[in-house]
Amino acid sequence: MSTDDTAILYGANGYTGRLIAREAVRRGMRPVLAGRSRAAVEALARELNCPSRVFSLDSIDAVAAQLAGAKAVLHCAGPFSVTAAPMMDACIRAKAHYLDITGEIDVIEGGAARDAAAKAAGVAVIPAVGFDVVPSDCLAALLHAELPTATHLELAFMAGGALSPGTAKTSLEGMPRGGRARIDGKITKVPTAWKSREIPFADGTRWAVTIPWGDVASAYYSTGIPNIEVYMAMPPGQIRQLKRWRWLLPLLTVGPLQRFARRRIERSVKGPSTAELESSRASLWGRVSDSQGRSVEATLQTPGGYPLTVLTSLMFLEAALAGELPAGFSTPSKALGAQAILRVPETEFVSRGSS
Repeated sequence: MSTDDTAILYGANGYTGRLIAREAVRRGMRPVLAGRSRAAVEALARELNCPSRVFSLDSIDAVAAQLAGAKAVLHCAGPFSVTAAPMMDACIRAKAHYLDITGEIDVIEGGAARDAAAKAAGVAVIPAVGFDVVPSDCLAALLHAELPTATHLELAFMAGGALSPGTAKTSLEGMPRGGRARIDGKITKVPTAWKSREIPFADGTRWAVTIPWGDVASAYYSTGIPNIEVYMAMPPGQIRQLKRWRWLLPLLTVGPLQRFARRRIERSVKGPSTAELESSRASLWGRVSDSQGRSVEATLQTPGGYPLTVLTSLMFLEAALAGELPAGFSTPSKALGAQAILRVPETEFVSRGSS
């Protein structure tokens, strides 16, 4: 890469960051590998023959100085509830495009709140360019195109496979907050496991339960649909247990319990193996409906969550370096079009028509 198209991969030493870094290098890219852990970042940089930078996100001015000369930042260091805001602000100040791989509602809303500042700086701010939420966001936009009068959107996914340490920590952090859905245009707090239902995925019907997935935020900006629910496939027994014990979840906000749970994750959660990554598949389903009783549904099958995140995040990073992203806040489907997910190999979209 030349100085004019420098990409910074922040959080490169994390589970997903390493996957992205290795694929980027395989494609002939040489991103600057960055993060907070000097030993881990510099070891990976030596392995991949990439430049590196080590810095924290404590000072926006200091981060912006580290980003000087960069055209785009792909932010992969969680917890995004803590790290996204300072990195967004630093990117805007440094006039570098901002991308991340979160799926968190509040981070997406934070990106939307910076739309005017990003436009003034001439840079794109696009959270959630990984499995969270590129396939579901594109699915929502494809369905809305078939039924523009839609007032309700239901999305469901079945990712399969083990979690990375970072994803497990993010899930732990979010559990005590309960669920969220978009109701009459507003993001609304609802109970954990608020609703459950059977979902007709492409490879069979599965039970699923509502979760506070990023599409509660992003799909509204992509489609304007005011009522949005997102479901995750889960065995019925687990759904029953989640509903039975949800009153205990607020206890996870207590410092000692939170720290204990995080240490358990750090010791025991390693992420999917190479074999698991290569064989993993994700399945999604969506349905839109309107006030006249019309509806359209479709399924989408893609590579598994982590392999897909590698492919889609690099798709957006390459678009940023090529100057193909609009300035300001965008959702994935708004930035590269609803068909963007169909560029990914081994992806299949099937519309089941209207009723």
